Amino acid sequence: MTTTKTRDRLRIAIQKSGRMADVSQDLLARCGLKFRQSRDKLFCFGESMPIDLLLVRDDDIPGLIAQGVADLGIVGRNVLAEQTLAARANGEAAPGVELRPLNTSRCRLSIAVPQEMEYENPQQLQGLRIATSYPALLGDWLARNGVEAKVVFLAGSVEIAPRLGTADLICDLVSSGATLAANQLKEAVVLLDSEAVIAGPEEVPLDERGELRELLLRRIDGVIQVRESKLVMLHAARGAIETIRAILPNAQTPTLLPIEGSPDQVALQAVCYGAVTWTHLEDMKRAGASQLLVLPVEKILA
Repeated sequence: MTTTKTRDRLRIAIQKSGRMADVSQDLLARCGLKFRQSRDKLFCFGESMPIDLLLVRDDDIPGLIAQGVADLGIVGRNVLAEQTLAARANGEAAPGVELRPLNTSRCRLSIAVPQEMEYENPQQLQGLRIATSYPALLGDWLARNGVEAKVVFLAGSVEIAPRLGTADLICDLVSSGATLAANQLKEAVVLLDSEAVIAGPEEVPLDERGELRELLLRRIDGVIQVRESKLVMLHAARGAIETIRAILPNAQTPTLLPIEGSPDQVALQAVCYGAVTWTHLEDMKRAGASQLLVLPVEKILA
């Protein structure tokens, strides 16, 4: 049940510890937010803006959003999707919606099989036991593929289930695949590509929190955009500009400035929303560019 209590401060639930805790804190710091942590280390009071943090378990974040305790949450897509499917299966409203992907903490929810097994299609899993911490996502995938298998729920240490004889294969999060290899397993099929996301209610609050939410989301958009952005500066003949523009990766419309004493030459500067590699620079050099500079971009406000 969603609380109707009005608050003038925005609350964001983030992971207290773990791989996404530092990512969340860094993201919010880059948005210009500063916090003072409480003695019990469960709450952070916003000092620069009326935005506070709740430091909780990852699995608790969607529920806090659903209850209205938190206005936003930074959570793994896998956790949000699992709890959304579970809620719908119980006839309940979704705990929140994905508002922004954060392009970080990437992993994937995959089915992994023993290394000696040759996986070709979902029907091979008929009647097998699959251990997982994500029964709703796995059950949904099995149903969509017409597979009847036994879902064995485990809260943790899923990868050792086949070695213990409690399951034939597993469905778990995979990053590098090293843990699977250490347990004589291999990735067979990806069910969900996951990453850290901003989640929240679909409806924007009608009080001050609504304005704070939209302002924060705009700042997050800018932070994400600037991560791989670079400012490219160079000199070139006017006739070479179109060729050079085609090489610039994901570039905005460049600014062209005349160079004093060189009427046929211009200075070009453009923000590229993507990695600028040595190959890009070498291609621009061959196209006629000189004095090439690639600089980091600290902030972007469109």
